Amino acid sequence: MAQIVASCQQMMMVKPPVSASSSRMMINSSAVVFGANAKTNSFSMLSSASCIASVKPLLSCNITSKPSKSDKVITREMCQSTESKPILPGLPIDLRGKRAFIAGIADDNGYGWAIAKSLAAAGAEILVGTWVPAMNIFETSLRRGKFDASRVLPDGSLLKITKVYPLDAVFDNPEDVPQDINANRRYAGYSNWTVQEVAECVKKDFGTIDILVHSLANGPEVSKPLLETSRKGYLAAISASSYSFVSLLKQFVPIMNPGGATLSLTHVASTRIIPGYGGGMSSAKAALESDTRVLAFEAGRRYKVRVNTISAGALGSRAAKAIGFVDTMIEYSINNAPLQKELAADEVGNAAAFLLSPLSSAITGSVVYVDNGLNAMGVAVDSPVFGDLYITKGD
Repeated sequence: MAQIVASCQQMMMVKPPVSASSSRMMINSSAVVFGANAKTNSFSMLSSASCIASVKPLLSCNITSKPSKSDKVITREMCQSTESKPILPGLPIDLRGKRAFIAGIADDNGYGWAIAKSLAAAGAEILVGTWVPAMNIFETSLRRGKFDASRVLPDGSLLKITKVYPLDAVFDNPEDVPQDINANRRYAGYSNWTVQEVAECVKKDFGTIDILVHSLANGPEVSKPLLETSRKGYLAAISASSYSFVSLLKQFVPIMNPGGATLSLTHVASTRIIPGYGGGMSSAKAALESDTRVLAFEAGRRYKVRVNTISAGALGSRAAKAIGFVDTMIEYSINNAPLQKELAADEVGNAAAFLLSPLSSAITGSVVYVDNGLNAMGVAVDSPVFGDLYITKGD
């Protein structure tokens, strides 16, 4: 069970951050604004704010004895208030004053990172939960500026992560942790990293959150066909990839503000046969989508919190490349999807920002496909059997 809980293990591909001009969207540090100008055919932009970033160490309740691992980098942005400035015409995704906890970011190369960037661009404060064995590398890379190029937001500022928490979402509380994990050197120096303890630390540090994102999955036997998957491997996939969301919501929803929203990431293998996506991962994604509907009812009625999931297309992240055929899936998607282009991580990030914003206040219990439309196809149009038929191939 000590297998890596990788950030967004679906088959994915990351593209570098796009500039404001190339993305056709201009965003300041406060909010994302959509709305075309009839004369210029460009998107409106909010007034910019002058910002100063300060970095200082933080000693938190979740780090113990080792000095090299106890220094937390906390970056706070002090911006000139824009509340008194008028918003130009447009439809804003405004998350100013909102706080998001994103579970499953271990590098700058996946959908979790892209979601963090989109939420930050809309004004949200970002908290991150990182798999314990990856914590030191992630924080060191962040502190040394190795992620700076990919931290750039559309307005030119950098993604600010207020705090990083060690997290292993396959363990609900300290009593669940086996001795071999407690004794594992990769966990040495860290404490309070089970789901319950992380939620308690977030409550102690910040009081409440508004947004919860589940961007983690793992199938230790993902390369095995289902008929060859062991019970242990199957249950591990379910535990890390679907029940972990149930556990996170159970522990975090009591500290979520009414009107809050949650989001997970699923995959089309939940409802379609994807040979090679084995080890119980397809079953785990099917469970995640079913849980999304049930939890939408329970969390909505009891806490006024929305629950949705995004079924994202193939992306060549480091985690997805471990499956071994993600590049083939990307090529297949380009050849067969209605939109013949590579899927960019920020396209999923922007869809997530919408689903986690008040603009989607009536959407809950939904699976939203962000995959260039591949899920709608019933056949592979690049198959030789369609050679004699006229099928639009695109440019």
